Amino acid sequence: MTTTEKIEQAITNFVKGGDNRDTVMLDKVLHKDFRVTNNGFMGTSGITVIDKQKYLSKIKDGIFGGLPRIMKIESIDDSETIAMVKLRLESTENYFVSYNSFVLDSDNEWKLINNLAVVESKK
Repeated sequence: MTTTEKIEQAITNFVKGGDNRDTVMLDKVLHKDFRVTNNGFMGTSGITVIDKQKYLSKIKDGIFGGLPRIMKIESIDDSETIAMVKLRLESTENYFVSYNSFVLDSDNEWKLINNLAVVESKK
C-alpha cells in the first residue's frame, strides 16, 4: 500500500467507525492524544474540545455516530510522518466539513490526532 492509500484507509476507518458506532475500530485509528475541536459545536458558542476517552464514550452511549455518511476526500497532504486530510461528509441530518490531522505513530500506523469539524444541520 502507498502512503496515500494507508491514509485513505485510516480516514475511512474513522468515518465508518463513527457511522457504525464501532469503538474497537475507532480505538485503533485514534491516537492516544486524539482531540475533536469544534467552533460552534451543536449550536453552542465558542470552542469545544473533546478528548479520545470522552469521544469514545459518546459513541458508545449513542450520543455521537450511528448514521451512515457519504464521504468525499477533497485533499490529502502528507509530509512523511504527518498528514492533513480534508473531508466533506453528509448524513441524513447534517453536512460536515472536516480537517483531520494524522501522525505516523511509533507502530508505523497512521493515527488521527485531531479532527477539526464544522457541522451544519440540514433542518
